[in-house]
Amino acid sequence: MKNIERKDAILEFRDKYAFLSNFYVASVNYAGHTFQNNEAAFQAMKNPAAADLFTGIDAKTAKRMGRRVELRVDWETVKERIMYEICLAKFTQHSELAQKLLKTGTKYLVEGNYWGDTEWGVCNGKGKNKLGKILMRVREELRGGKA
Repeated sequence: MKNIERKDAILEFRDKYAFLSNFYVASVNYAGHTFQNNEAAFQAMKNPAAADLFTGIDAKTAKRMGRRVELRVDWETVKERIMYEICLAKFTQHSELAQKLLKTGTKYLVEGNYWGDTEWGVCNGKGKNKLGKILMRVREELRGGKA
């Protein structure tokens, strides 16, 4: 995170900003299935043949199950696109969440965490923050701009 001032950023997806988290309970229709949350949808796409197993479960269970599924062969090349599509689905399928995302204005969104995720988030000041960047892209698209 390059010199982002605290007032210009949302540094974690908790409390008032919990709706930004993939663990937030908001049904999402994706790839012909309805999931209870984005995490379940994302984990399901690691092996679409087993997606039905993820439709009725909470995010914590989905994450645990996702660690045990056999990964589709193209997972590393498609996972960011899939995360983007799932996030876009969440915010286009729930207008109240879209409005909340838009109300974050131009703040830099950071999926700050303490569990060591430096790919999708930032831990101890280090990380790629791919989820935060995806959410900012979705926010811009909701505004009618180009990502």
